[in-house]
Amino acid sequence: MIHPSTKTAGALFFIASTQFVLGLIAAEALYPGYSIADNYISDLGIGPSSMIFNSSVFLLGLLSIIGTYFLPRTINFRTLTILLVLMAIGTMGAGIITKTFTITHSAVSSIAFLFSGLSAIASFKVLKMPLSAISVILGLITLGALALFAGGLLTSGAYTSNETPVSDLFLGIGPGGMERMIVYPTLTWLAGFSGHLIALSEKKEILK
Repeated sequence: MIHPSTKTAGALFFIASTQFVLGLIAAEALYPGYSIADNYISDLGIGPSSMIFNSSVFLLGLLSIIGTYFLPRTINFRTLTILLVLMAIGTMGAGIITKTFTITHSAVSSIAFLFSGLSAIASFKVLKMPLSAISVILGLITLGALALFAGGLLTSGAYTSNETPVSDLFLGIGPGGMERMIVYPTLTWLAGFSGHLIALSEKKEILK
């Protein structure tokens, strides 16, 4: 059964992902000398761009968690809903707890990264080909990039140094580039998933 407000969920997920992309672009432009390769995404949360970035991150999580309320109440959506809620909680936490609080921020960011990738993979149960396969691929890219990112930070001693970490695990794109390989695939998935939800709702209206 399709929840009557599935279109609302789709709209909320689309707004959430779109506003974050725009906020990220604006924050990068406002941060003097910012490097998408050498700087972490979270650096934007403690610099001159902090208000825009932190608000955008928090809004991404808030709109996502509200959107989950309007998801269909079916068995296939149940696991996905739980994963999306965990992703949203981690995202809101990253918007509130800035990089200044290193360990706590890393923890909530990791929650957001991990469960966003798992959400994309789990969505294959409710999507049709080819979107289901694309979603799994995007989720795997996120999880793979997360593993490389974490491994690069550990092997480079980033947790005990203020220097820009250097590691072969970053595959030549730096810690900032690898971190974006975690974030962008699932943002792309969320936008595509939102379109699927809107289409589901419209199909139901046509069949009435």
